Amino acid sequence: MNRKLIQKRRKSAGQAIVEYIIIVAIVAIGALTVIGLFGDRIKEMFAGATSELGSDEASSAIDKGSKEQLQDLTADGLE
Repeated sequence: MNRKLIQKRRKSAGQAIVEYIIIVAIVAIGALTVIGLFGDRIKEMFAGATSELGSDEASSAIDKGSKEQLQDLTADGLE
């Protein structure tokens, strides 16, 4: 009887881990989707806030899209 109880607990613990992994994967996919859809808008908001705080680089970042920014990073050797 004791052996069956131990096996049942191991099985349910393994099932819980799989469920947590599935939840983490769904959240990660959702976060990547939101960042993909609203990435440029979020970047504009942060650049606007930074320019209000006094940084000169933020105003040039507002005019560039994500693709141009990545190309600049690659050209500078930062990526």
